[in-house]
Amino acid sequence: MTESIALLTIFVLAAFVGVEVISKVSATLHTPLMSGANAIHGVILVGAIIVTGQAESMLVVVVGLLAVVLATVNMVGGFVVTDRMLEMFKGPGARKKELQK
Repeated sequence: MTESIALLTIFVLAAFVGVEVISKVSATLHTPLMSGANAIHGVILVGAIIVTGQAESMLVVVVGLLAVVLATVNMVGGFVVTDRMLEMFKGPGARKKELQK
């Protein structure tokens, strides 16, 4: 019981620290941070696949499969957001050239 309360406390504190750190980042640094976050999500996806592959009970397989799906959605969504953010930095001429291709 105390271990789960300690883990919950660490999780809540980490969430607050994460919000405070991200809110202090300037807009020009968000794109490199998103790229770094996408790399971390890739590692999480690989970890979820490894854990699911070594599962011995059906409950662990189901939870692992859910983790793989959520990690995949999170990683792909991060790449989509990063791509959109990078599009904002292109000039109007570059967008017209891409549309003509």
